[in-house]
Amino acid sequence: MDIRESFHVAFDNLRARKGRSALTILGIVIGVTSVIAVAAIIDGLNGYMEARILSFGTRSFFITRIPAGMGGFGPLPQKIRIRKYLEANDANYLKDTVPGVDIAVAFEQRITPPAQPDYISYQNERVERMIIRGTPPDYAAAIALFTVATGRFISEFDESHARPVVVIGNAIADSLFPHSDPIGKQVRMNGKLYEVIGVFEKDTGVFGFGVDQFACIPLSTFRKVFPEVREVFLIFTVLPDSDLASTQNAVVDAMRRRRHVAHNADNDFEVADSSFFLDLWNRVTGAMALLTGVISSIGLLVGGIGVMNIMLISVTERTSEIGIRKAIGARKNDIRAQFLFEAVMLSGIGGVIGILIGAFFSFAARALVSIPSTVSVFWVFAGVAMSVSVGLFFGYYPANRAANLDPIVCLRYE
Repeated sequence: MDIRESFHVAFDNLRARKGRSALTILGIVIGVTSVIAVAAIIDGLNGYMEARILSFGTRSFFITRIPAGMGGFGPLPQKIRIRKYLEANDANYLKDTVPGVDIAVAFEQRITPPAQPDYISYQNERVERMIIRGTPPDYAAAIALFTVATGRFISEFDESHARPVVVIGNAIADSLFPHSDPIGKQVRMNGKLYEVIGVFEKDTGVFGFGVDQFACIPLSTFRKVFPEVREVFLIFTVLPDSDLASTQNAVVDAMRRRRHVAHNADNDFEVADSSFFLDLWNRVTGAMALLTGVISSIGLLVGGIGVMNIMLISVTERTSEIGIRKAIGARKNDIRAQFLFEAVMLSGIGGVIGILIGAFFSFAARALVSIPSTVSVFWVFAGVAMSVSVGLFFGYYPANRAANLDPIVCLRYE
């Protein structure tokens, strides 16, 4: 009965001051909304990226000249810039000298400035900002993401004769050939003719970047058409019955010998597996989570101050009411509980609204931008807990002040 009565009294007071109550909970709404929306997006992206990175295979490793995560912004350090480029023959060397290696391939990729993007066209249709990659025949076996849906992948004959053939992503095929079979058609890529021999399985990736945007040609053809590209990447996989750590160490030793690295010098190349890229992604999203925590904390702090302010005003406005309640037998705990309940109810309403708006943004991101966001039960409870905690913390002082008022003074108050 006490709880129900407190609820009705609190609800009546909030309803009587709709505008003030709405402005008070705005800070809490902003704080909870930012937490729910960003947490949903980060959780969804983490799950998606983890599955995507692990799809490379737990027994797959990448060798690069430049460390992962470097080279995107700003100049590279001097010790990185002077490193020798990797060579396509390094893959054959690893295959021949390291017993635990199953597949070892090299590939190259064209990186163009945004002002001059690569393009591929067929008749009146044209696709820009696609990615051209030169790959050997074993590339699709090394990376399962590049699975051919129709047609075939690059063959040894294509590679040895540097044939002008191309395997295109699903999105490129849908754009160029909306009503026909692309296999066997002649397309122009940067003005040169190529025969379409295959189409990859559909893979939109994340943020619209995936296998759908790739066009793979034989590595020999790539080197003939784009001789200015010098960066080479290596991929190797470990046999199922071989130890991952020992094989990786053997590959590092083999590469050091091949590149004539001094025994007391650091490696002039990088070896990374799928877990490395997963850790790199987690560090990036960790920074996003930290930034979100700061923003949401500011919003909750503003909302909490607003709750304290409106409750102090409420105590002042209802001083006579407090005196009457104490005169007819209300205890300090009853008064304190009443005002605490109102503060929690005020912040709780803000929390519920914030959760609903955050969930809406999450679903909108999934539907409109193809971001795999998911609202977890944990973060829903976390949003409720945060809003209730704000109400308890910032509402205690006004509630305690109301409970300690002298009933005689309260009855004289006008």
